[in-house]
Amino acid sequence: MLKKKAEDIDPDNTDIKSLTEDLFETMHKASGVGLAAPQIGKSLRVFVIDASPMEDEKYKTFKSAFINPRILEEDGDPWNYEEGCLSIPGIREEVSRNEKLRIRYYDENWEEHEEEYDGILARIIQHEYDHIEGILFTDKLSGFKKRLLKGKLADISRGEVDVNYPMRFPKRK
Repeated sequence: MLKKKAEDIDPDNTDIKSLTEDLFETMHKASGVGLAAPQIGKSLRVFVIDASPMEDEKYKTFKSAFINPRILEEDGDPWNYEEGCLSIPGIREEVSRNEKLRIRYYDENWEEHEEEYDGILARIIQHEYDHIEGILFTDKLSGFKKRLLKGKLADISRGEVDVNYPMRFPKRK
């Protein structure tokens, strides 16, 4: 599921408010700042972000659902930052991403937005957007880094990881 490009959501066939509430609840229980539908086993183009745990005061009130989002433009200098992921627990690595983006999306009331973000908010959005595109942050690492992490990633796939939230493990026996 995590490596598959997610499908657009039909406003007439999805209880989007319930789905976004579930995403926020799951994300909060796992102490995350973002979560995409593929991470809970749903191949749908939606993710949620709550940046209130970030240390910077300007992010304390940022909480949003992004439904059927499309990144229209990524701009600015690429910058490295250590990322982690609820779907790949215990692994954190530096990932390079552009510092700015422009995105079009719907909120949970099906109101359309087109907005620009920069800095850490742009990074969180890019990370979650990658999930609905079937991309994991580890896909952005060098071949050398991937080889170093191969054993840890295999352990996670087999369920040999300690997490305080439910997970599905593709290679669990």
